Amino acid sequence: MNKIITKSLVLLALIIASCNESTFLDEENPNALTETNFWKNEGHFNAALAAVYGALQYRSVSGAELVQEFVLGDIAGTESWYRPYPFRNLTYTNGQIHLTNKWEELYVGIFRANTIISQLEEVDEDTLDDEAKAQIEGQARFLRAFFYFQVVHTYGGAMIHDGVAESIEELSKSISTMEEVNTQIIIPDLEFAMNNLPESWEANDVGRATWGAAASLLGKTYLYDEQWGQAATLFKEVIDSGIYSLTRNIEDNFWHENEFNEESIFEVNYSFDIKPGNSGFAEDDTTNGGAGAESTTLSTEVGHLQYGAFNTVIASYNLHEMLVYDEVDPNNSINDTNLESRRMNATIAPRNGEGDWYLAPFAEAKASWGGGQSAYLKKHSNWYHLDAEPPRGRSGINFRHIRYADVLLMYAEAVLNDSGDFMTAIEYIDMVRSRAGVYTLQQYMDLNGGMFPQLHVSKQVHGDHPLVVANAQTVLTHIQRVERAIELCFEGHRYKDLVRWGIVKEVFDDLRADEVWREANLDVTGQGEAPLFISGRVRPDFIQSSQNYRSAQHDYFPIPTGEVLNNPNLNN
Repeated sequence: MNKIITKSLVLLALIIASCNESTFLDEENPNALTETNFWKNEGHFNAALAAVYGALQYRSVSGAELVQEFVLGDIAGTESWYRPYPFRNLTYTNGQIHLTNKWEELYVGIFRANTIISQLEEVDEDTLDDEAKAQIEGQARFLRAFFYFQVVHTYGGAMIHDGVAESIEELSKSISTMEEVNTQIIIPDLEFAMNNLPESWEANDVGRATWGAAASLLGKTYLYDEQWGQAATLFKEVIDSGIYSLTRNIEDNFWHENEFNEESIFEVNYSFDIKPGNSGFAEDDTTNGGAGAESTTLSTEVGHLQYGAFNTVIASYNLHEMLVYDEVDPNNSINDTNLESRRMNATIAPRNGEGDWYLAPFAEAKASWGGGQSAYLKKHSNWYHLDAEPPRGRSGINFRHIRYADVLLMYAEAVLNDSGDFMTAIEYIDMVRSRAGVYTLQQYMDLNGGMFPQLHVSKQVHGDHPLVVANAQTVLTHIQRVERAIELCFEGHRYKDLVRWGIVKEVFDDLRADEVWREANLDVTGQGEAPLFISGRVRPDFIQSSQNYRSAQHDYFPIPTGEVLNNPNLNN
């Protein structure tokens, strides 16, 4: 992927800019890159593709600005002095800068993909042979579908542009429904990509879109549309392909070692080394940047304040408690002397955590653990190889948009909803649990007469976890409230999951009730009690969101103010 992101990025930025700057000089420079002397060979098209891949690195797509959305669901909290606070409380407006940035950045990606697709319609066989043309188009169409998927499931709909607009009127379109975008763009693009992309690429091209990425995203599209059978079929094709498997070490998915590994289906590349950057400036790409950037500041956002970061996002009490009770199976060969699960150790840093954090034992941690903060984030941060976040806030940790564990859990959900086959669903859930080194649902059932614990119910608040008989509904609840929450937290899926399941209000109300109990029962002047050891106060993460949530208003972001003002078709 390094070659995809680094080669000729400025080149394509100039080419695309030339579409609007054709009159910049009266006298044509014969050495300048223009529409007439570009698009002449396979190298030109690959340079253009580099810029489309580069758009994936935008801060709101795969970088630091995702923290605004990490706090939307049930897995995270924040503090009033941090930028995500309006999102945690559902008090954001359509003037919020993140809404504008994400909209613009996704449409930059769409524009770049459309530019390639449009040019491919004009190319002759002397410029590109059929195989090269199909692979380039397959990548461009996969990326366009990816960006559109993000638009429709962030804003509830999208303006459909299937080519390069040549006038203001063509740019100013009305919003199409999710169904229309799926039918006209996402599904046909992904079907084309599946039919024309390879299962893998040679080492120099690793990170490009593949058949597996297209099949997984198409399955996800059908899953979100509740077309369970079609989703299950696609996920099973990916699973049965034998291309992917779970890494033995779950941490391989959240650090810069062993990237593009056997679990990776689609990830965005970053590097510590390629672009040093300037102190005080964001390293992720922005809409004011070029075709791509090489490092990310996501680690600075989620890393801990005392180590040079901001701890902008903090684990919710519910997530912390579920990870505490992610019960280690001592007979699982993945475990050695650890008392907390591999999944917990890779995800959060609690007061009494095991091992090192920023290269020092937890007992020596600089964190104050005050203000009701029970656990900080480890996922995406530099805790495992640096004693502090870098002074420029840089990170080379890739962002994984689709990994095999996600596909296994989506397959379990699709099968469950399609046929009610909860035993098959349990089989695939347990693959993920076994890799985490924790007791599987089947083990719990064997020990408890066919029942397993509801691990999302706070043991601290309600006593022992209730045991429930395994059936289609209880296993679905486990997927929704436990497995996807703790396996995939802070990977960009959680709030979209809660919305598509229609359980946002239910979850917020449950967690607010837990907060009320803690406020009444914990000694907030002392160090609190296990397992959370809350000190100082009970952080009220859900006091406003549980009151403010309205499905029609908060399931999706509103269209940004600037877009509404500038587009007459959105003023009606």
